[in-house]
Amino acid sequence: MSAKFSNSFEFERVLWRQNVTRVAGVDEAGRGPLAGPVVAAAAILPSRWAQSGLPAELAGLNDSKQLTETQREKYFQFITGCGEIEFGIAEADARLIDEINILQATHHAMNGALAKLNPLPPHALVDGRPVKTLRVPQTAIVKGDARSYSIAAASVLAKVTRDRLMLEFHAQFPEYSFHEHKGYGTVKHLAAIAKHGACAIHRKTFAPLKPKELKLF
Repeated sequence: MSAKFSNSFEFERVLWRQNVTRVAGVDEAGRGPLAGPVVAAAAILPSRWAQSGLPAELAGLNDSKQLTETQREKYFQFITGCGEIEFGIAEADARLIDEINILQATHHAMNGALAKLNPLPPHALVDGRPVKTLRVPQTAIVKGDARSYSIAAASVLAKVTRDRLMLEFHAQFPEYSFHEHKGYGTVKHLAAIAKHGACAIHRKTFAPLKPKELKLF
């Protein structure tokens, strides 16, 4: 077994040895864009893979940002179709993001993804910082999407789902080219906002969309 493989199940192993067999990796996609939802996913990989290793179809699984679109789609198809992986996906739309802020909306989506796992897992591995409102006990892991296969699987689910949603939004609002930048603040996107204004899926509380406060002299 390679060091890379061993390390990528490092956090799961600690829990598996304690007979916590259902460990959910949790991650999100889309916190930074100016438009569209934030999407979160949770994935539970079979504990028996600690001995057998990852299936060949998941060889190279990593943080979704480090993968090509083709790789992400391939992994997504296997994760959602193999029948051995439990998963849940949820989103918080731009309206909710503006209402409760992006951090709370992200946590809302994470809890929504976990809620789709039945029953709830006894523990979650979360990418990044601890989530105070998470509905299950957790271990927060900095850069967890590159250090845990469970989180990496969730990362792929969230990223592919969000990218597909942004392609659908492109069909509704083609003037913004969401198919290219997925809502991030690129030069082309900013130019489209300047020309057309905001559309229904823009986050109105995000600069440069947030109205500037009038200065009192």
